Amino acid sequence: MAGNILISACLAGLPVRYNGSAKPLLHDAVDRWRAEGRLVTLCPELAGGFQVPRPPAEIEGGMGGEDVLDGRARVLEISGGDVSAAYIDGARIALAIARKNGCRHALLIDGSPSCGSGFVYDGTFSGARHAGQGVTAALLRRNGIAVYSDREVDRLVSDLGEGG
Repeated sequence: MAGNILISACLAGLPVRYNGSAKPLLHDAVDRWRAEGRLVTLCPELAGGFQVPRPPAEIEGGMGGEDVLDGRARVLEISGGDVSAAYIDGARIALAIARKNGCRHALLIDGSPSCGSGFVYDGTFSGARHAGQGVTAALLRRNGIAVYSDREVDRLVSDLGEGG
């Protein structure tokens, strides 16, 4: 059996998103991994010190999480507050938890400035998005952890060599 899988807490059904909602991921494989005790549930934003609810935040200037990690971009709240440090802290905690629990794969909610792996919002708070990744997804990938979005469960199953 393959190892544990880090999963965004909102995908696991916990109401931790910025607006207090969840985004439960309904998929047979996720149900099986949960029953097998293989899911390691974490919200990097809560780990970084945020509360629920919290102001929406986006990565400024159409940049991505790798740019935040390298100091070339910031994560800003809709009010303009710079929350980059807390996003980086949450990413570091997520990486430490993934390593501690033997997670070589992560299943994260797309679009988030933390967990986005295929797209993030462009920093204008207009709903515009672009290809890119959030801060946690970028740090996990830099450290050899394969990151999958909530739309890529079937690809994760295939990559793990498991049946659907």
